[in-house]
Amino acid sequence: MATVELTKENFDQTVSENPFVLIDFWAGWCRPCLQFAPVFERASQAHPDLVFAKVDTEAQQELAGAFQITSIPTLMIVRDQVAIFAQPGALPEAALTDLIGQARALDMDEVRAKIAAGQQAAGESGSEPGTPEA
Repeated sequence: MATVELTKENFDQTVSENPFVLIDFWAGWCRPCLQFAPVFERASQAHPDLVFAKVDTEAQQELAGAFQITSIPTLMIVRDQVAIFAQPGALPEAALTDLIGQARALDMDEVRAKIAAGQQAAGESGSEPGTPEA
């Protein structure tokens, strides 16, 4: 599958309609971004069941701002509409392959349970985080 160009107009639809999306936030003037591009493209060819997408931070400043992208390239992985990974820096091919394997192996029910528990703990200002309620 070809890499998808994400914009603020198609972002929500792309993420909601696809269970696994890798997003490369980049810019044309960024040398590390340009060096990472062929690595990202080869990974997209090696994993045709996943959606690989790019956000041009110059053209899509509002979208980059919404995700607080302050350094590029930044790689983000969204599974089942949950951002499970976001990190700036160009990854070597082996590291990207390993990261994809780790992301595939995640139990998303467990991830959602941890998010819910964290949100619940944050809402209970009177109790210590991690302390079970009586």
